[in-house]
Amino acid sequence: MNSGQGKGTGRNPRPPKVKNKAPAEIQITAEQILREAHDRRLEPTHSIPRQKISDLEELSEFRQRKRKDFEDNIRKNRLNVGNWIKYATWEESQMELQRARSVLERALDVEARNPAIWLRYVEMEMKNRNVNHARNLLDRATTLLPRVDQFWYKYTYMEELVGDVPKARNVFERWMKWEPDETAWQAYIKMELRYHEEERAHALYERFVSIHPESKNWIKWAKFEEEHNNMDKCREIYSEALEYLGEEKLEQKILVAFAKFEIKMKEFERARIIYKYGLERLPKSQSQSLYNQYTNFEKQYGDREGIEDVVLGKRRVQYEQDIEANPKNYDVWFDYVRLEESSGDPARTREVYERAIAQVPPANEKRYWRRYIYLWINYALYEELETEDSDRAREIYSQCLKLIPHKKFTFAKIWLLAAQFEIRQLNVKGARNLLGQSIGMCPKNKLFKGYIDLEMQLRDFDRCRILYSKYLEYDPSSCSAWIKFAELEKVLDESDRCRAIFELGISQPVLDMPELLWKAYIDFEISEEEYEKTRALYVRLLERTEHVKVFISFAQFELSIPYEDDSTEGASRARKIFVDAYDSLKKKELKDERVLLLEAWKDFEENNGDEDTQKVVQDKMPKVVRKRRKAADSTEDNIIWEEYFDYIFPDDQVQSRNLKFLAQAQAWRQKQQEE
Repeated sequence: MNSGQGKGTGRNPRPPKVKNKAPAEIQITAEQILREAHDRRLEPTHSIPRQKISDLEELSEFRQRKRKDFEDNIRKNRLNVGNWIKYATWEESQMELQRARSVLERALDVEARNPAIWLRYVEMEMKNRNVNHARNLLDRATTLLPRVDQFWYKYTYMEELVGDVPKARNVFERWMKWEPDETAWQAYIKMELRYHEEERAHALYERFVSIHPESKNWIKWAKFEEEHNNMDKCREIYSEALEYLGEEKLEQKILVAFAKFEIKMKEFERARIIYKYGLERLPKSQSQSLYNQYTNFEKQYGDREGIEDVVLGKRRVQYEQDIEANPKNYDVWFDYVRLEESSGDPARTREVYERAIAQVPPANEKRYWRRYIYLWINYALYEELETEDSDRAREIYSQCLKLIPHKKFTFAKIWLLAAQFEIRQLNVKGARNLLGQSIGMCPKNKLFKGYIDLEMQLRDFDRCRILYSKYLEYDPSSCSAWIKFAELEKVLDESDRCRAIFELGISQPVLDMPELLWKAYIDFEISEEEYEKTRALYVRLLERTEHVKVFISFAQFELSIPYEDDSTEGASRARKIFVDAYDSLKKKELKDERVLLLEAWKDFEENNGDEDTQKVVQDKMPKVVRKRRKAADSTEDNIIWEEYFDYIFPDDQVQSRNLKFLAQAQAWRQKQQEE
């Protein structure tokens, strides 16, 4: 018995098993459940029974019971304002106003600074037409809490509602002594206007702006005077506002309003003066709307020069401030000179350019000079193209070249631009002198290329040959220079010269891109149909490098040569090259290169071979296997293995043994799995 009880209390009861797991006949979806819940959401959950009171004794008992409940709730939490208000509301519903007043007075003793109690008390008195009670309450409320605007609004509304305007005015005056916000002043002014007291409204606006002297309030006053046709007073208000605000508190909206007023009065010159006054004193970030309004004004009533002068003057001031903060900020100088160029004043533009180029970089490092040098370039181009003063442009180029420390670095662009300027001035000798001086002082690849291009355009090929010779003496490793020199001789039909240049080029011990030079040489011999020389070139190239691409290119060359006697000779030669290349790469154990070669060989045999030759290549194709090896970043304590793909060639003896051993291991593993 005891053991059974222990077993029963130690385990949770199992849930009952569902015997019938078949689906129900009527299926209810989640959508139906949600729709039914939505349809029934407004149905009452429970109905409160209505209590019928038949006599005064029963009514008295009901009231006593309700009062006891309210008193108990208040006793539990005296600070809960809701309990007091509910109690007073119930007493009011029973027409027991004295009791309701008593409850609210008790509430005020507890929470005298709670506006909700005062407002409920006042609304109750106003609802029951007890005006004097309401007036006394509002007096008490506004005296105790003068910063709660809702009391004042209710007080003035009640006095105006009962038709006692002087008392409403007295309430407003009491309120204004506390200097409330702008809405209160506007309410007072609107009340005076409702009773056509315009003089009082004028005086109120004057008091209003003296307490709240913001721009929008001055504008409201001015528009009020404008609506009442006091134009002189309106202009006087705007002028007084500008004088009072000064430059520190000045805002663009009051200037725009003042200018629009003057435009409406057809005083266009006054409006222009106002706009200029604002643009001169307000920073750009705070005067965007003023700029737009001024632009529209000038488009309608003025000329283009007026607005351009103002805008340019404002931007000049801004640029001068930026330059004063950082005189080495060349981007600001670029914007400044661009501004002066657009204004069309050469004297101002030259002045700004001279000030800009005087800001020499602090150190003789090229990175500091890269932006600065474009000031000189733009200055020279401006003098040449805009002012058409070629002598001044030549002087600018000369001064710039003297300023650059050519022993440390130079700018090929300046030399080339100066030479091109001389060419445009039909001074070929001057251009050659400049470029010759540049090559002598600070030779660079760009200078040689620019000088050679110039002589090519002038069709002076002897000078081009001399320049190429100087270029190659300066940089014999430049394959592009050798190729261009050879192409020049080829254009001139000097095949022997071209071949000699290529021979000199490939004989250089150091070349930056030798493969391009060899390819250009081979292409030249092929274009000359010198196939034996081309074949000899391939042989010489293979003596230097046995790259797989060279073998493939050699084979493709043999296949492309036309043979008159035997059409299959080219294929035989190409096949022999493939065989030799495969043997050479096999000796060096270059697996990836052998795969590339076999792919090219396979394509060759598919197009030019038979089944036997194709089978020979197919038998040489490797097998791809996945292997593991130690990673480069592995250590003795932390060995990291990585997978890679390896190629196993059938004709490789060592790899064949490995393949055989691997096949035996796989067979043994399969046998073990079967057992």
